Amino acid sequence: MTSSIASKASAPAAAGPQTHALPLQSQLRGTLLMVGSTVFFSISDVITKVLAGTLPPVEVAWLRYATFTLMVIPVLMMNGGGSLLRSHRPGLQVLRGLGMVGSSIFFTAGLPYLAVADATAIYFISPILIMALSVLFLGETVGWRRWSAAFVGLVGVLIVIRPGTSAFEAAALLPLLGATSWAAAAVFTRKMSGGDHPLTTLVYSAFVGFAVLTLALPFAWRTPSGQEIALGLCIGILSTAGHWLVILAYRYANASAIAPFSYVQLLWATVLGYLTFGSLPDVWTALGASVIAASGLYTAYRERVRAMEQRRAEGRA
Repeated sequence: MTSSIASKASAPAAAGPQTHALPLQSQLRGTLLMVGSTVFFSISDVITKVLAGTLPPVEVAWLRYATFTLMVIPVLMMNGGGSLLRSHRPGLQVLRGLGMVGSSIFFTAGLPYLAVADATAIYFISPILIMALSVLFLGETVGWRRWSAAFVGLVGVLIVIRPGTSAFEAAALLPLLGATSWAAAAVFTRKMSGGDHPLTTLVYSAFVGFAVLTLALPFAWRTPSGQEIALGLCIGILSTAGHWLVILAYRYANASAIAPFSYVQLLWATVLGYLTFGSLPDVWTALGASVIAASGLYTAYRERVRAMEQRRAEGRA
């Protein structure tokens, strides 16, 4: 899965800390970059759904990571070569890479059976999962407001999935597992606390994913056609470009100001899903997606309030 809402978990670290108000023009540029990233991610997801209908999920993910790795190698060579491979926390870098791979495989595996909009809506529970895992493994403190938002977000997912009804699709659990894998990767990113250069994290993400998928590839291989290879290259290029736009967005604008715009991806997923596959989310999916989005937006708001309170407390100290 390629998602701006997921990318924001690590993009701020790449962009550097932001503790001051930025000019309006800079904020606007950041907003446009964030919205642009959602377009790339949505197109990538639609192509992934097409490709996942004919190739195994592991192979689709491998094509994406192969492209990602090819794009990262020149960056590695132009920025110190082997020095970027030296990590202060190599174990955490590997675990983060594994989480990202799991996220990609699970989301891809669910797409042949789900509408892109449905899978995207379920995946947007990831910020809530990141919060919960941060409490368990990082010892972060979360107040009752954000826990309430987490519960509401979970209700939204249940509305979309509708377990116990005739509308339930077991495949809907796959993007949920993907969101959990990405949340774990985000927690590992926070655990590293900026100890490594952002490009080191980028290189590890590419190399770990490519290595793991290459090892798994012989067990899930079907010789792709030229068209399928081309589609796989498109997925890799679009998703990498989308992540880069997110990083640029956080350089130009405050995270709390632009993060809500990542939910525009739900709109693109719906429009592109209809134009490509003729599928539209039903009323329950639309309702559940709205609940998830509202929960995520409120969580982002509370994060902003908490950050402001911490800065005021530090100023008084």
